[in-house]
Amino acid sequence: MKKKRFASSARARQRAKNARHMPDSRLDLTDIPEATGEQLRRARRVGRPVTGNAKQLIAIRIAPRLLAQLRRLAAKHSKPYQTLIHELLERAAFKRVA
Repeated sequence: MKKKRFASSARARQRAKNARHMPDSRLDLTDIPEATGEQLRRARRVGRPVTGNAKQLIAIRIAPRLLAQLRRLAAKHSKPYQTLIHELLERAAFKRVA
């Protein structure tokens, strides 16, 4: 089984460390045309829309087997695994204990 290489690997960190910084003044942008007024008017903002009910970003540690099972379950329900975890936690937190 081939091991995955992530950007945070030691090899990638070493390559990034050895890469030389190029100042903006050395970039050649002459082949990029100026944006027209029409193009700027049609431009759309990229990213998540502001809804007023944003979730807070946290970090938790989950056992690999449990995470794999949650991902499979989420795929079965055609939803992102983070959404599934949120729904499960929400149900458990608001469940009334008799």
